Amino acid sequence: MTDLTGLRVSYTRAALSRADLNRDPLAQFQDWFAQAQAAQLPEPYALSLATADATGRPGVRTVLLRGADERGLTFYTNFESHKGHDLTANPQAEMLFYWAELERQVRAYGRVSRIPDAEADAYFHVRPRDSQLAAHASDPQSAPIASRAALEAGFAALHTRFPEGTTVPRPDFWGGYRLSVQEWEFWQGRPNRMHDRFRYARSAEGWRIERLMP
Repeated sequence: MTDLTGLRVSYTRAALSRADLNRDPLAQFQDWFAQAQAAQLPEPYALSLATADATGRPGVRTVLLRGADERGLTFYTNFESHKGHDLTANPQAEMLFYWAELERQVRAYGRVSRIPDAEADAYFHVRPRDSQLAAHASDPQSAPIASRAALEAGFAALHTRFPEGTTVPRPDFWGGYRLSVQEWEFWQGRPNRMHDRFRYARSAEGWRIERLMP
């Protein structure tokens, strides 16, 4: 394997000061997200979702952000997936957005709960039709399957079961989760690893903002 010890990047694009920050972390996130979109980054809505099961074993995977408002950060998945089982046993998680081209990261930690069925239905039916069918085909998500051919055969059978022009129902095992953010962190890369980091933590008086050591 190539020697990795000399591989590094010096972050020089920007700085982040307390004066730059919005008092509202959601507004700060939305501003940075808009900048990531304006920079035409690939999938700026992709995030790493970290969970842990009842024994404390961690798991992390990439999911897609599908909503960000005062209620929290929303994503969708199969409830029978590994992450679904983790969140049933231990309903808290952390999200990480990494926008390498902007030399920025955002972390968000909080408790997670399922969104209402009506909200999940509304999102499910604006997804591409093949994505709706794939939600059915991938159950139980994360379980072993004999072959790619078996997966494709199941997907083809769903096209027969739900022919074009018919409504594909949202399966009961598929829906959304919302992370109610208790703590945010905004990270801006700086030269010499002297990064700017700010944490927002909920308190009785609102959001407490503090600079963190890099």
